[in-house]
Amino acid sequence: MENPKLQMCPNRVVAFLRKEPREFTKDDIISFIQANDIRMVNFMYPGGDGKLKTLNFVINDLDYLSTILSCGERVDGSSLFDFIEAASSDLYVVPRYSTAFVDPFAEIPTLDLLCEFYDRNGKPLANSPEKTLKKAQQLLLEKTGIEFDAMGELEYYVIRPAEAVYPALDQHGYHESMPYAKTNDFRARCMDIVARCGGQIKYGHSEVGNFTLDGLTYEQNEIEFLPVPCLEAADQLLIAKWVIRNEAYREGLDVTFAPKITVGEAGSGLHIHMRLMKDGRSVMTRPDGSLTDEARRGIAGLMDLAPSITAFGNKNPTSYFRLVPHQEAPTNVCWGVSNRSALVRVPLGWTAGVNMSAEANPQDPLSGADLDISGKQTFEIRSGDGSADVYQFIASLCVAIRHGFEMPDALEVAERTFVDGNIHDERLSEKFSRLASLPDSCWASAECLEKQRTIYEEYGVFSKSMIDAIGRQLKSFGDRTLRAEIANDKEKVGQLVARFFQCG
Repeated sequence: MENPKLQMCPNRVVAFLRKEPREFTKDDIISFIQANDIRMVNFMYPGGDGKLKTLNFVINDLDYLSTILSCGERVDGSSLFDFIEAASSDLYVVPRYSTAFVDPFAEIPTLDLLCEFYDRNGKPLANSPEKTLKKAQQLLLEKTGIEFDAMGELEYYVIRPAEAVYPALDQHGYHESMPYAKTNDFRARCMDIVARCGGQIKYGHSEVGNFTLDGLTYEQNEIEFLPVPCLEAADQLLIAKWVIRNEAYREGLDVTFAPKITVGEAGSGLHIHMRLMKDGRSVMTRPDGSLTDEARRGIAGLMDLAPSITAFGNKNPTSYFRLVPHQEAPTNVCWGVSNRSALVRVPLGWTAGVNMSAEANPQDPLSGADLDISGKQTFEIRSGDGSADVYQFIASLCVAIRHGFEMPDALEVAERTFVDGNIHDERLSEKFSRLASLPDSCWASAECLEKQRTIYEEYGVFSKSMIDAIGRQLKSFGDRTLRAEIANDKEKVGQLVARFFQCG
């Protein structure tokens, strides 16, 4: 019987080979190229700015194709990463066959593959983003037996000329339909392309943000993914941003993943959902639907490292104009159930034991009765945004989960940081005054990272030079008091936004 994961798969490589991507071999890639008249191959990889880079190859002959797929190619690492010196800058990029997809934008039939970095000795580059995440993932498994799945909620604004007809209400764009939401069709096209590139999408929708500025309409959208092993989750987010930007360029639109656009309007986040697995099964909930100790330990680790996690998930000054009180972005270190004012939210997880499908469809009482929904429960961290290096960010979350399992007082920390109620409600301010606050600037994040760096560097997950480089970069903005100085000055905030408009 055919694997159900392969049925209806929109990725042409998967559909042709009839096997899961993790099983792809070099011979599989060559057979697809030959059978589908592929004439070029692209190697793609993240740079230090978080954006996807591309190296093009023309397929000259079979021997050359076999060579590049096996050996990869040289690149200038000093032009990609700040932590690599020009005097010893050569790196290898070697393709991961499991990431293959047909380029949706190339005029010439082209196959794209994501790559990993290797140093001059043929060893994995310790500082590379994807290697850091792989080390964090492997160490968590070795130390705890826990497999770390993740999924992203990718928020972005689409910018287009303003129209007077069917205007959406300001800050009321959430799940709006056309014609009030003008860019739903664009989002649907992007989702289709991302799926053809291998992305496992859960759904898409319009988001809260909707406003007009200088004759342009800014419409906020979100694409949410399904939980997959954390390296795949990072790959999918990297590719999705590349797809959205390319499709926008093709259609004459502009998009931005910037954390903040202007004063008083919703910013864009990059929420990451986490799911803890063991032997292929979720360990998130007990039979009664309550969170397990494993889940609470993971959350406790996030609570303890929250001040420094911003160093990976919020990497330019505009990030901290989003993380302000009285909006949905978090400001305090706490967690809650279905609580969007908390840093970590435990969303609804279908744990009530009720067959809602049968209730909604009485003509089909068996609908949903045989579904295994035990893997649907997650918890999400809501602080990150589009400035993040997704590999570093998810790696920091993986470290935090492991840290929670190593904390002797983890369950007490989880209990102490749990909140029930809106933390921005002034009537509850005394109750929540004990909660720690997130950093308010890149500078403050760098200082928090310095205080907690040994946890990230432990076991060699994050290299010392990478932590040093992140700290230097954050402090280079000199924004220690910037938010307090210009927070209510739309003109100065606008100038700051323009500088980081195409971040990440």
